[in-house]
Amino acid sequence: MTVGSGINRKAVATRVAQRLAGPAEAILGYQEMIVEDLARAGPEDARADAGRVLDAARALSQLVGDIVASGAGDVDEATLRHDLRTPVNAILGYSEMILEDFEPELARGVASDIRAVIAECGRFLSQVDARMDFSHGEGEGESELDAGIAAGLERALAAPALGAEVAAGRILVIDDTKANRDLLRRQLERQGHSVSTAASAAEGLALLETAGFDVILVDILMPDMNGIELLARLKAEPRWRAMPVIMISGLKEKKAVVRCISAGAEDYLEKPVDPVLLHSRVNASLERVRWQRREKEFLARIEYERDRADALLHAMLPAPVIRRLQEGETLIADRIDAATIIFADIVDFTPLVARTDPPLLLKQLAGIFSAFDDLAAKHGVEKIKTIGDAYMAVAGVPDASPDHPQRALSFARDLIGTMQGEVGQGLAIRVGLHSGPVIAGLVGRLRFVYDVWGEAVNLASRLEASGQPGRIHISEASHAALDQLVRAPEAQMPELKGVGRVRTFLVD
Repeated sequence: MTVGSGINRKAVATRVAQRLAGPAEAILGYQEMIVEDLARAGPEDARADAGRVLDAARALSQLVGDIVASGAGDVDEATLRHDLRTPVNAILGYSEMILEDFEPELARGVASDIRAVIAECGRFLSQVDARMDFSHGEGEGESELDAGIAAGLERALAAPALGAEVAAGRILVIDDTKANRDLLRRQLERQGHSVSTAASAAEGLALLETAGFDVILVDILMPDMNGIELLARLKAEPRWRAMPVIMISGLKEKKAVVRCISAGAEDYLEKPVDPVLLHSRVNASLERVRWQRREKEFLARIEYERDRADALLHAMLPAPVIRRLQEGETLIADRIDAATIIFADIVDFTPLVARTDPPLLLKQLAGIFSAFDDLAAKHGVEKIKTIGDAYMAVAGVPDASPDHPQRALSFARDLIGTMQGEVGQGLAIRVGLHSGPVIAGLVGRLRFVYDVWGEAVNLASRLEASGQPGRIHISEASHAALDQLVRAPEAQMPELKGVGRVRTFLVD
């Protein structure tokens, strides 16, 4: 296999360097810890030798890095092996002398780390002794593998980039040097972006107050407020916190890069800025911005749908029952010792159905029941359901309340009053009330409903059916609870279907 192109040659060199970089980085890492440990506690002569090992380890790391940076150039393989062995021999020699001369005085961890350095030197030399052909990659084993990987990289770089086209964005460039601002503006505008410039941090902040931007490019070295301070200001402001900020500076210190990234910068570009790299970083930031917007829109839609679902659920079920469902209850069934059932039925509604157009009838019934719903909310009464032209509600369910009879009576009186007004349109209703124990719970799976059961429900229904239009027919149990609230009740002894003769009262 032959490595022809510059990219391919560089890739082979990188693969070879990777095999060398592992032990070289390990040597440097261990030695840095050894020097730190000896500086805290260790023989002075051992510290000096450890320092020499550290210098050699750094030189070795630099050499390996140069292989990648240069693509191996036209360096002779024998020369390269010699150059790599020189620092390794120094590392081995001084490390072995430290162990030989000072091991009894060394902490156990230091001695163990020195042995690790010696072992990594052996691993490194075994890689150096292997074939390192940067140009042809011919032969068996790792050389063949390196060349194959390099060819694959060349194919990948030659293929069209997926998703490379990014829509133009609104860019703000903040730099105190006019030439830098103009250059960046022209480079970005050539890519179709809309660019605004500011000569200072203060001017940039003023622009942000009046216009919207997708990405900000900020120079670090500025007189009024440096770029790192401006970055902190931007990230502290909720309106601008999510906006990508790319720092641009001639500073080549790693500390400045780390500080910017840790403060929230999206990226860091060194001056002079390569136009291709600038285009790539800006486009990546714009794409991230657009994905964030899509995510916000998606989350807003989810929240909207959730609110709609919650509203529908609250229209179907009492709030306490919804809370219990949300907390994980699957079976909701409660025995309520004392509640008051209310049944209301429109008088002579069946003949009205036969002579009224369906849309008009539905509109009239909807208006009546909507008014009843409002009254239920007003009096703290729970609507259970409508059955044709009948309306069923209960006071004291699902949350027990000692004043359930009083609430039910006030609700019933308002029902009758509402039907006597414009909502009723000349119709009248009968109302029945009975107080007693019930069982309340959630029934069904696909179209579940909250309902109540028990003798109290049956009796309230019979009271409504045997009542009089425009009046409230209450049981003896309800009358006993409402004795102070009803005036001149009319005692009755009706024969109720399925119940028998019972004492009841008609009240207004």
